[in-house]
Amino acid sequence: MDLYEIRGGLLDVIAEEAEHQESTMADGGGRATRGVSTFQRFSVDTNESLCFEPCEDSLPSPTGAQDGLEDVFKEGETESEIVKIKNRLQGKVTEMENFASHLEEIFLTVEENFGRQEQHLEQHYNDVLQTLSQRYDDRAAGLEEEKKGKLEALYKQLLACGQAMDASKQLIETAQEVYRGQDKRPFLKAVMPAIKRIEEFAKEQVDLTLSTSLEFNTPLADLSDVKTMMDSINVVPAPSAPVINPQMPNSATQTSLRVCWSLFSDDTVEYYELYYRPVLEDTPADSSCAPLVSKVQVKETHCAVTDLMPNAQYELWVTATNTTGISPASEKTLYMTVPSPPVIKQRECTSCPEAALIRWESGNTNPVDSYTVELSEMGTDGTESGIAESVVAVPTCRCLIQLQTGRRYLISVRAVNIGGPSGGSEVITVSTTGTFFHLLEDTAHPCLSISEDGFTMFYGDKELPISAMALDDNNTFTRHKYEFLHNGLSPDLRITVNPVRIGVALDYERGTLSFFNVDLEQHLHTFQCHFRNYVHPCFGLDNPGVLTVHNSIEAPEYSLV
Repeated sequence: MDLYEIRGGLLDVIAEEAEHQESTMADGGGRATRGVSTFQRFSVDTNESLCFEPCEDSLPSPTGAQDGLEDVFKEGETESEIVKIKNRLQGKVTEMENFASHLEEIFLTVEENFGRQEQHLEQHYNDVLQTLSQRYDDRAAGLEEEKKGKLEALYKQLLACGQAMDASKQLIETAQEVYRGQDKRPFLKAVMPAIKRIEEFAKEQVDLTLSTSLEFNTPLADLSDVKTMMDSINVVPAPSAPVINPQMPNSATQTSLRVCWSLFSDDTVEYYELYYRPVLEDTPADSSCAPLVSKVQVKETHCAVTDLMPNAQYELWVTATNTTGISPASEKTLYMTVPSPPVIKQRECTSCPEAALIRWESGNTNPVDSYTVELSEMGTDGTESGIAESVVAVPTCRCLIQLQTGRRYLISVRAVNIGGPSGGSEVITVSTTGTFFHLLEDTAHPCLSISEDGFTMFYGDKELPISAMALDDNNTFTRHKYEFLHNGLSPDLRITVNPVRIGVALDYERGTLSFFNVDLEQHLHTFQCHFRNYVHPCFGLDNPGVLTVHNSIEAPEYSLV
């Protein structure tokens, strides 16, 4: 069979039925079976070569070549289905891998949380034991002091009793010696004072009570703080480290950031503390010169940080706090504020009847991701028509915009980064009635001066009035020679009337550059050239004077002839 134009390529290969078919055999039921062809499946490579692969247990079609062609397309459909199923399986495998990774993160978080609870319980246990031990030591020291005081008091009282007993014993012995004597008169003299002393002693009431109590004071120990510590064991553990979410698009302004974060588990949190500081590229390694860290305390998992610098990077991290303690700090994440509005270089902007080239400066220290050019058409009364368009994702500080002929547009530019778009730049007006450009001061000769609006150049005395420099009242010649130089050739052209305003008309597609006397609508000369690249106008002054460029003017009818 012949195959042509398989997968877009022309094949000059003729695939014939294989001659290796076995003879027809009849089975017991009278049915006939055919031999199996060795080569039945083939495919086309990218280099338009035909490849055959062996296919087992495939029966040839009874209809011949047409069925063989159908087998090819069925085989292609089968391969397509296999590819689809393979892609779906790969997607499922990717989902399962992501789910397994998520489960692993949860497992690690739970394990870390239980480890932290175990450390928390052990710390409470040690604190309670230390407190009880301290209370025991303090109570034992108090009992020892009380015991010492009581023993000292009893010892002093015992000494006093012993001294009284010694004095009485001495008195008795003295009385006995006097009594045993032969002369009773000394005894009588001595006994009378003793009797008086005994009478006086008998009159006195002797205090025989102990000077100190033998019982010890045993007040109840204040273990309220221990009870508090024991109760705190059942309190939830300190939170795990939060995770700051990546910065979302359009989540910032020039001076503020909206930051969001989350927790891996259902931790109990009373408040969060968000820390942030600017990232400065020229900051030295010395930590003393590092930017100051600011802090904001909130109860939600989001926060708006204000009073920031435009188009600046900030480093942020967050901690969570509850009654038990403070979580570890999250990993530091970078956020960016919105850039400052760009500055359009109006003098470097140009336009033509069908397009405009807009140039601007970023106005930001850090680079931005892209720019957006916004334009709206102006009505005939000079007001904005309300029809707005945007050119997005402009990578550089210039953009060529396709416009409609004979219209006026209001154009502004915004800078965009991950935080969002900046405010709009100052609006400029662009007209497509003709080509619009400014004289470039950077390319001007040092002897030339460019006016502030960029449309007039001076050569000579700057204080001379423009009217005096532009017009010459004494023109003494009746014929004026003008040179039109191109490729080294200059036609001999003389003009009777000195033109004050010269019109320049460029037809890029037709390849013509024409010059006219505007006041007389007189054609002066036309160049023929095949333009291939951009065309840049250039003007010069050979003598002191002034030249003013009027651009963005619609070409008059006489210039189109």
